[in-house]
Amino acid sequence: MPRLDVTNPYSGEVIATLDEVGAEAVDGAVTRARRCLPPPPPAERAAVLERAARLVTERADRLAATICAEAGKPIVQARGEVARCADTLIYSAIEARTLAGEIVPLEGTSAGVGKLAYTVLEPVGVVGAISPFNFPLNLVAHKVAPAVAAGCPVVLKPAETTPLSAIALAGILHEAGLSEDALQVLVGPGSVVGGALVAHQDVAMISFTGSSKVGWDIRRDAPRKHVALELGNSTPVIVAHDADLDAAAAKIAASGYTHAGQSCISVQRVYVHRSVHAAFLERLVPRVEALVVGDPADEATQVGPVITEAAQERVLEWIGQAVGAGARLVTGGTRDGRLIRPAVLDGITPAMRVSCEEVFGPVVGVAAYDTDEEAVELANGSPYGLQAAIFTARVDHAMSWARRLHFAGVLINETPTFRADQQPYGGVKDSGNTREGPRYAVRSMTEPKLVVVALPG
Repeated sequence: MPRLDVTNPYSGEVIATLDEVGAEAVDGAVTRARRCLPPPPPAERAAVLERAARLVTERADRLAATICAEAGKPIVQARGEVARCADTLIYSAIEARTLAGEIVPLEGTSAGVGKLAYTVLEPVGVVGAISPFNFPLNLVAHKVAPAVAAGCPVVLKPAETTPLSAIALAGILHEAGLSEDALQVLVGPGSVVGGALVAHQDVAMISFTGSSKVGWDIRRDAPRKHVALELGNSTPVIVAHDADLDAAAAKIAASGYTHAGQSCISVQRVYVHRSVHAAFLERLVPRVEALVVGDPADEATQVGPVITEAAQERVLEWIGQAVGAGARLVTGGTRDGRLIRPAVLDGITPAMRVSCEEVFGPVVGVAAYDTDEEAVELANGSPYGLQAAIFTARVDHAMSWARRLHFAGVLINETPTFRADQQPYGGVKDSGNTREGPRYAVRSMTEPKLVVVALPG
């Protein structure tokens, strides 16, 4: 059986070695998962999620250390992810306890007189979940916890670079009372294990978070399945002439480089009104240079490593391409061992890869604009549409701009890196076709069944 080494991206140390499975393991896992249908009652499912949330909180330090070690996420940020995971479990438990259909007003027509109709929400079936490396605990929770609430058994394929957090969460859910067959974790290559999940006729739904290309290939290859895609972004921020520049610079410096920029909603493109462009850079650059870059296990570290050497090389290559095409590297953008110093590029243009594609690294590009229309056009000039943001003193202007920005989420005087786990989160265009957040994910994992009762008399 092939073996997978899980490596600390900062030290290069092998921290675990796991058995990889092949496509044949998927068939067995799906067969076992189907035996979990129909599911236990909603109250029982909710109780499992509530117990799991308590266990996650009790084991927060251990879970945060696992995230830090396998993903290279700074330990303070890893603790925040653990706290969010507990919230995701709790919100999913609430949905399990309140999950209900609706009364259908049949007697509103003559054909329906004397009949009572209602819907019940039933699980779609086995969910194949494919999760990414950057939030190895909470993004797994965003797939698994709503599925448990909906009554769907799950076969989970975590990212090959960060499987340990997913395995730990599965163990907690099993300890909390979830059947082992109702949640199975399969470690293996995406092309093998993920491909087998997508192709399996008894997997009713695929929930995928990852790259746009892979996501839309799944949608193409599984036309009869429910396919929920949460994909990438090239995240823009507009800074108006009347914005609080200190607040905007502080928030962008913090959220543009969280987990070394490895988030779908890390700030990537900043469009600043020309009249305040220089003043904004004067505020942004010192804050970026003050970020503590280093060992993610150090309490002081704010920016850790990019996940793999190949990813590091790609990020540095894109920075070099931007400079070659006319952008100015204001600060950072150099390798320091397994780290990349946080980079600020000025004068980015729409054709540069750091602008039109997803960098997924510690890089923020800045450009000046002259009119509101130009700012909106630049922000929209991307195939992605996850979240965007506007900084301005005129909230009425911001609300008007928000209507014109073609993104699924628009933040006003906050960076688009903000996410609360109960909000509807997802994208339009190449950024996906779903909304995560327990309330929305649970409903995507259920189907309504209509029940009609002919009343006597």
